[in-house]
Amino acid sequence: MSEYGLISLLPPILTVVIAMWSRNIIISLGLGTLCGSLILTGYNPFNAILDLIENRIFVQISSPSNIQVIFTMMAIGGFIKLLEVSGGAKAFARNMTHLISNRQRAQLSTWASGLSIFFTDSGNALIIGPLFRPIFKELRICREKLAYILDSTSSPICILMPFIGWGAYIMGLIDQAYSDVGLTETALSVLIKLLPYQFYAILCLVAVPMLVFTNRDFGPMKKAQQQYEKLQLKTHSSIQDPAQTESPEPMSLFVIPLATLLMLIAGLLGWHASNDDLTSPHIRSSLTIAYLSASLASAFLMYKIHDINLADSLNTFVKGTETMMFVVIILILAWSLSSVINALGTAQTLSVLIGQALNPSLLPALIFILGAVISLATGSSWGTFAILMALAIPVAHNTGAPMYLTIAAVLSGGLFGDHTSPISDTTVLASIGADCPHIDHVTTQFYYAGVIGSVAFLAFLVTGFYPSEMIIIPAMVLLFTAIQIFGRSSLA
Repeated sequence: MSEYGLISLLPPILTVVIAMWSRNIIISLGLGTLCGSLILTGYNPFNAILDLIENRIFVQISSPSNIQVIFTMMAIGGFIKLLEVSGGAKAFARNMTHLISNRQRAQLSTWASGLSIFFTDSGNALIIGPLFRPIFKELRICREKLAYILDSTSSPICILMPFIGWGAYIMGLIDQAYSDVGLTETALSVLIKLLPYQFYAILCLVAVPMLVFTNRDFGPMKKAQQQYEKLQLKTHSSIQDPAQTESPEPMSLFVIPLATLLMLIAGLLGWHASNDDLTSPHIRSSLTIAYLSASLASAFLMYKIHDINLADSLNTFVKGTETMMFVVIILILAWSLSSVINALGTAQTLSVLIGQALNPSLLPALIFILGAVISLATGSSWGTFAILMALAIPVAHNTGAPMYLTIAAVLSGGLFGDHTSPISDTTVLASIGADCPHIDHVTTQFYYAGVIGSVAFLAFLVTGFYPSEMIIIPAMVLLFTAIQIFGRSSLA
């Protein structure tokens, strides 16, 4: 146990309590870090503020690795904005609508489009939703189902992609926590190795085709579909091709920038791996170069196709970087909280307590539940990652709990809570994209997410005692069985 004893647990506990009460992750992280500074400075308010600014925030901002993460995040934000403004993402989603002839294809096309727009969770629903709304209406599929598919392919696909904003953010948190406990493995290597254990995200993605192919709904979603079909039988509407309502954009606006991005990432990482160790700076520089180059490709196409000059494209890019400022502030405060927790020896204290009262094999399942509760209350998966990563990694390291599984539990728990939270931004955007009353989306989705979350919890529980990367396969079988049990054939 650390020299501060149980009082060292106060900053993270206070952070969680304030986050759940205020539903503001920045305020909670800031006050939690300030609380730690107060303890470290002998409860002197003036010295605590100095410690917070000088020894926590300034030190974290000036850290070379942290500056690299921030710069990479800015480049990613700028590229996403350019791709959205150019119409490239819409062009791809619109082309997917040509594959549709029945209900099954409509739902699977929405799902496939969601998987393809993997670079932005917030843009996913707003890009795809309006394109598929008239198709779902014509085929008499309720808006709640569209909202569910949009929500189930936004964050879940993003969290599995190491080379986008989600990956850069998570790697930044892992880098800091690993550094605090003296681990040297690169964050990218960690993120790739824990992919098989991201149970909730994977199960979320496979649940959609399971529901579509088996033609089964249950809970409020079943009722919503039945009511919608009755309503639509009383009216008649003709499907409207989105391509007729607005001039279609060429696919090159999507394909060329994305191909530039992926080829450069693969090429640069491959070059570094073959010529030198694939260090974290190499990874971040490769991502930054790739996203900046893809942004230039997008700007060039906007000039050639839309006659938008490069100065306007630069302004668009800068606006995209501005959208990342909220995330950057969260990152800086998360790093600062991690610094305070490390100085107080919080992880050591918690490790002793857990070691005395809890089998380390249970830690991943416990972390999953804690992450789900925090994220559900705050509506922020990223905020949950920031709070828990600084605690979970040191505790897993000290107690001998399975490290990759524990980190995956942080991610899965945060994602599950975010998916079910009515105040989550992705949940709200899915409602907007599907033109679905928000409360209807929340209530219909909750039953599906609850079943998936329960299976994910069991997977973490079992894998904690019997580690295996293949556990996701029986988890999928269990989820399919649960759908068969809870589901009933929908109306034809």
